[in-house]
Amino acid sequence: MKNKKYLNRELSWLEFNSRVLEQAAPKDTPLLERLKFVSIFSSNLDEFFMVRVAGVMSQIRLDYRERYLSGHRPAEILDLLNRRIRKLVDHEYKLLNKEILPALQKEGVYFYTAASLPEAFTLDIREKFLKKFLMILTPMAVDQARPFPFIPGKTLNILAELSSPEHDQPLYAVVPVPARERFYEISPNNYIYSEELVRIFLKDLFEGYTLEKSCVFRIIRDAELSFDEEEARDLLAAIESELRSRDRGYPVRLEVEKSAAAELVAFLHERFELSDNLTYYTDGPLNVAAFMDFYGMYDNVKLRDARIVPVMPVEFAGRQSTFAIIAAGDRLLNLPYESFSPVEKFIEEASKDPSVLAIKQTLYRTSGNSPIIRSLKRAAQNGKQVTVVVELKARFDEAQNISWAKQLEDAGCHVSYGLVGLKTHCKMTLVVREEARGIKRYVHLSTGNYNDKTARLYTDIGYFSCRNSFAADIAGVFNYLTGYCEPPRRKKVISAPFDLRQFLLDKIAQETRNAQAGLRAEIIAKMNSLVDPDLINALYDASQAGVKIVLIVRGICCLNPGVPRQSENIKVFSIVDRFLEHSRIFYFYNNKNHELYLSSADWMMRNLDRRVEVLFPVEDDGLKKEILRQLDIQRSDNIALWEMLVDGEYRRRRPGKDTKIRSQIAIAEYESERNAIEPIQKTSLKKRKSPFKKREE
Repeated sequence: MKNKKYLNRELSWLEFNSRVLEQAAPKDTPLLERLKFVSIFSSNLDEFFMVRVAGVMSQIRLDYRERYLSGHRPAEILDLLNRRIRKLVDHEYKLLNKEILPALQKEGVYFYTAASLPEAFTLDIREKFLKKFLMILTPMAVDQARPFPFIPGKTLNILAELSSPEHDQPLYAVVPVPARERFYEISPNNYIYSEELVRIFLKDLFEGYTLEKSCVFRIIRDAELSFDEEEARDLLAAIESELRSRDRGYPVRLEVEKSAAAELVAFLHERFELSDNLTYYTDGPLNVAAFMDFYGMYDNVKLRDARIVPVMPVEFAGRQSTFAIIAAGDRLLNLPYESFSPVEKFIEEASKDPSVLAIKQTLYRTSGNSPIIRSLKRAAQNGKQVTVVVELKARFDEAQNISWAKQLEDAGCHVSYGLVGLKTHCKMTLVVREEARGIKRYVHLSTGNYNDKTARLYTDIGYFSCRNSFAADIAGVFNYLTGYCEPPRRKKVISAPFDLRQFLLDKIAQETRNAQAGLRAEIIAKMNSLVDPDLINALYDASQAGVKIVLIVRGICCLNPGVPRQSENIKVFSIVDRFLEHSRIFYFYNNKNHELYLSSADWMMRNLDRRVEVLFPVEDDGLKKEILRQLDIQRSDNIALWEMLVDGEYRRRRPGKDTKIRSQIAIAEYESERNAIEPIQKTSLKKRKSPFKKREE
């Protein structure tokens, strides 16, 4: 049974990952960028199995038979997922084997297997690696006295079948492949995969036995942490304990090479208790995600995209203090086109400024060598009150955040882990400063993380302000997170899980009423994911009333557009390009009032019900126009923009005879020109008149 009203979120996510993979298809895309997107697709798919597929399998084990909103039951969805994933994986290896690796060979770069290795290299390899590898490889026999070893998730291993005159039955052993390097350089630009290097030495590991068969395999396991927050006396210790067992979750996918003998696959099925429908036979190297390591280390500029260097915003380019700049008016930061440096400078200045009394900040994900962490520690050492709300449950960043929490505490910061049952996902900083006219508070709010690395890769919007209404609301959110305090009462900043959903429903209803009254009504909403059924229903009602709705949703979208008498006034787009679209922007026409909001929250149940999020208005008319112009550029994209069709399929928009518009490049060019520096080299865009109609004032 299929529901036309709500599309399935897992299938919708797969369509997003399909769009990622399609970035590797165009032959005019630089070769290393094609390799990068194949790698990202593979990494995304691993995490999808570890979290989402694992969740569906858990429901099946528990005999959960309720239908999802899409009308499917768990077993149906698992079957549909496997069918779709197999097609995508086949396409992935076709791109890799038939196009990308052969094209790299034309550039003089070779990746070898044991079978394809030229004879001239074999002797060199044995001389170079034999002694080293025989010392570090650990063959693990499987027999009555030595059970099948535990295999951690995502690791490469080789299963060997052996024979001996003393044994009537086949013997089996597992050899874990060292994880230190994925590609070993035999000679300049000639590489061999790590598992293939081990395969060359397999016979040396089993002296006195005959190696009959071998195959490379890899297991993916359920990675969800499972603990009761309310029962945990020490949240940090509880999460540390769970992290140690993450690699021991249920197996959810087995990868083996396509040439693997049926007997070896059957042996693995029995040991992992997995059936063939969760086994993927790869036509090439396992763990394609590891090609990201090669992308990072191989330096050939002609095989990469031209660099887009973030520009310093003209407002922050001088020697004036950050506080003086913000005091002069609200400021916008358009990442990654503009530099993240003003945020780092804001925290750094606050850490050193004798007038600063306190700094409060939330941390969800940050980099491994974060300058912001250094500034926070310095601020505490300088005697300031520093409070940091560290989210320990940020998936796959738990260990990193635990480490930061300990370091911040050691430096004298007050560290809080937020509220039981809620993730702190909002991105906000509050600086309290004593000035001549009294105490003044400065805030930075953002749609993205305090992470200097991803600030160069993700599109996000940061917002500086010293408006008292903003500061008072943000102070209320911090007090709620760190102390015993009533949920924050809003003046300007709306927060989840308290009133954000209702606020959005009210804004959609406002446009619906305007349309019913014969007024122009328009909604533009940009986000990562749209899943929440209440908001989807409200958008359907608005569409039926005549509201023109444009949704720019990078990933999951459970809303079904273009359905007669349901959503014919809704268009859904997705932009997948060199930067990850990450900003959340919500615009409501509201009878010429042009209300514009930024948020840390997507339109998902988890964001609105189980996370602390904030949404805030952009009230400065100039900044509002900047953001609206950016949305116009994105809607006009005809290179990287995909339009969603009825039932969840996507079609890429093509330029045809029109001027090519690649929105990320166009925005980068605009920001470089606006900030009065030498424009970046033009790529897909020619000089042109603005294609964007003038918005009615």
